[in-house]
Amino acid sequence: MERWVVVDTNLIFSSLIASSSSIRDTLLDESFQFHAPNFIIAELFKHKERLLRFSKLSEPELLELFNGITERIQFTPLDFISQKSRDTAFSLCVDVDAKDTLLSRWPSN
Repeated sequence: MERWVVVDTNLIFSSLIASSSSIRDTLLDESFQFHAPNFIIAELFKHKERLLRFSKLSEPELLELFNGITERIQFTPLDFISQKSRDTAFSLCVDVDAKDTLLSRWPSN
């Protein structure tokens, strides 16, 4: 049985920059089903140069790793996430990382 896990940009970023990463291993583990809002792809692309610098990978190597990780993630458009789910996310994240609560405050259509 797959376990559902919601991932954020920080987890994906960490999995791309560390040469040996338990986060990367987890993201590639097929016993999990990962979910994330689709804006994460643009957010990661915005930091491509930083990812290249910190990972010490060539661009083709980084893109291959990025592709392998993102293929394991089900990306969901923000419009598909209900306000109730956003409110739940807010209550779960507010005491852990205030920046992770931004998604829950994004108004739904």
